[in-house]
Amino acid sequence: MNNKKIVVIGAGKIGRSFIGQVFNRSGYEVLFVDINRSLIDQMNRVKAYRVIIKDGDKEETVRISNIKGLCLEDEERIMEELKHVSIVSLSVGQQGLRTAIPIIAKSLLARRKDYGNMPLDIIIAENMRNADFFIREELRKYLPEDYPLDQLVGLVETSIGKMVPIMTQEDIKEDPLQVFAEPYNSLIVAKKSFLNPIPEVPFLAPKENIKAWVDRKLFIHNLGHATAAYLGYQTHPDAIYISEVLDDEKLLRDVRQTMLQAADILQALYPDEFTHQQLEEHIDDLLHRFRNRSLGDTLFRVGCDLYRKLSPEDRLVAPLRAALNLNKPYLLILNAIEAGISFRGKDQNGNYYPSDKIFFEEAKKGNRHILEKVCQLPIDLLYTKND
Repeated sequence: MNNKKIVVIGAGKIGRSFIGQVFNRSGYEVLFVDINRSLIDQMNRVKAYRVIIKDGDKEETVRISNIKGLCLEDEERIMEELKHVSIVSLSVGQQGLRTAIPIIAKSLLARRKDYGNMPLDIIIAENMRNADFFIREELRKYLPEDYPLDQLVGLVETSIGKMVPIMTQEDIKEDPLQVFAEPYNSLIVAKKSFLNPIPEVPFLAPKENIKAWVDRKLFIHNLGHATAAYLGYQTHPDAIYISEVLDDEKLLRDVRQTMLQAADILQALYPDEFTHQQLEEHIDDLLHRFRNRSLGDTLFRVGCDLYRKLSPEDRLVAPLRAALNLNKPYLLILNAIEAGISFRGKDQNGNYYPSDKIFFEEAKKGNRHILEKVCQLPIDLLYTKND
């Protein structure tokens, strides 16, 4: 058993710039698994990659070595590797999980056959609420009924706050393995979910109540980012970058006030976890990071995919629903949602996000229709309560 090796399933931006980086810098060998064979082949040729940390006008290059890769198609080799480690991470997106989970399930059975009841911890580096529940249910589809899943698999939820700077095609062509990153490297994990000893990695931040921290990411970080995009587009429809619209001091104040309203809701949900001062400091830190020009984050990227971002469990509607239940003020958040309904951002080629074109047709039925049918908000209650 190699306790200084991690299998990182998903060699995308988060896998390489965040998970692979923080574990490798703590002395871990990193095995990447990905569907992109050309990326994996190059990784195995070079046996290293660069993380370019961008902080305003400053850059730092971190070289990540002691790595190798496997293609997701190489099931037998992946299963063999998963027998010999105590920790795995997943960063493949919800669709990718449906491909990766059957392989993990087969590996769990092979691992138990060869080594008995030896637990495996899986760090879920996915931007999903209740990701542990989703993965547990998916694994059960492929495991025998008598497999002791909760005793042998630690499903470790995370709150992924890292933002990854945009890379141009020229950047990727120059070096397909390199990734850009912001300086932030804190990986918030569910302390109670580990079955093995928690890895001694300085960047890990174990938390007792991970649900609170997942909601902090959704209610504050994701909400603030989307609010900046939607209010930014409303005020500056020709602007391209998030950092650009946040140069507008009034807009910056409006985004901050909306984030503070969400923080008030979050604190009411988790009174023992956060103080107002902690959340206010977090908001100001986020706004500083959002204004980092080197991120190159566009209004389009942050605002598009409206059916998802205005859905009941996502960044704007979930905190508003919580506010209704808690009888807390929410009109600033509602204003951000309505700005989202009017968002018509295009990518660099002048194209809309594909499903947004369908959303725009539905939005012709009016805001109330979207609030009721897409956001699934109680319209009558929504407009009778007020601040």
